[in-house]
Amino acid sequence: MNIVTIGDNVVDCYLDQGKYFPGGNCVNVAVNCKRSGADKVGYIGVFATDDKAEHLKYVLDLEGIDYRLSRIVKGISGQPKVSLSDDGDRIFIGGPKNTVQHKIKLKMIQDDYEYIDQFDICHTSCYSSLEEELPKISKQIKISFDFSNNFNTDYLKEVCPFISIGFFSGADLSDSEIESLIKKLSVYDLEIIGITRGDKPALFIHNDTRFHQDILDVKVIDTMGAGDSFIGGFLTEFYNRGNMEMALHSAARSASVTCGFYGGFGYPKELK
Repeated sequence: MNIVTIGDNVVDCYLDQGKYFPGGNCVNVAVNCKRSGADKVGYIGVFATDDKAEHLKYVLDLEGIDYRLSRIVKGISGQPKVSLSDDGDRIFIGGPKNTVQHKIKLKMIQDDYEYIDQFDICHTSCYSSLEEELPKISKQIKISFDFSNNFNTDYLKEVCPFISIGFFSGADLSDSEIESLIKKLSVYDLEIIGITRGDKPALFIHNDTRFHQDILDVKVIDTMGAGDSFIGGFLTEFYNRGNMEMALHSAARSASVTCGFYGGFGYPKELK
């Protein structure tokens, strides 16, 4: 299974520890796909020119992620500030608004399209400002998209016609709200709908069949990146074997591992 992720990279700054960790939805998914057994993983994004961007590229090299088509823009990296609740849940409390990710929107060019021909699927998210590029990308490769909790009707209408797999965070939704979301999505031709629900079983729909996956028992240290790990584990196993039950179990296992350490996938660095 070969996957390319296109979009965000940040460092998550843990104020209580005085450390930052590499992250961002697309970077986290890329690393977790590789750790879950993907053969080839590529990443295209926009890197800054600060020490935090150098750390990001360093750890991607260590993890075997190819980022050679990423852009480099003079400026600072995305660096959201993070605090942890007593039960290990991450709480974002702002960050600088003058980062390269705020200033620059990724524009796909012919070299990018020739590159993504090597892959089975492309993953991106609502954090990547790639919506304008989806119509063209979707003509070349299947798209997996993480909506997080951004699923208002207008946004679904903008994105869903161009994707094959949609991931949604439904931790704050009631059962009736989950059903309402599924009804909204039914008008689109999505191959897979995945709704994670915090400490409740995840609900996935594939070819009109519903699947549920319980969370696995783990001592939670930090939930940062657990949802991205779930996505990485799921995509890798599903595209390797095509079995929903196995893919969901792999996803839950990947998320449980991530909950057992700080950061999206480790590699802390001292904040200066």
